[in-house]
Amino acid sequence: MKKLALLFAIFVAVQVLAQDKTQITVEKTSSSGDVIMVTIQESGKPFELQCTKGAPYCAAPPVGSYWMVRLPKNHGYYDCANVDIYPQAATEQNNETLLAEYCINEK
Repeated sequence: MKKLALLFAIFVAVQVLAQDKTQITVEKTSSSGDVIMVTIQESGKPFELQCTKGAPYCAAPPVGSYWMVRLPKNHGYYDCANVDIYPQAATEQNNETLLAEYCINEK
């Protein structure tokens, strides 16, 4: 019975932490003071990503295509909806190539 409960707990944890992975296009990057801003398109909708210079995984990626993973609530470095960016060559099983983490804002 304990094994069944453990398997159920693992299944629930995996579902809770499931990540929404989508392809995005970085259109431009800029910086203002200590903030890097990245303008992206996700499924035709514009978004702005922001990170704080000096924070872990804050970077200004070049224009191009990437994978974006929306992190579950209360996960990530920032006190907002957090996303991680991976190179387009990254696969679902090969996400150790994290390029950057941002706070996402809808334009």
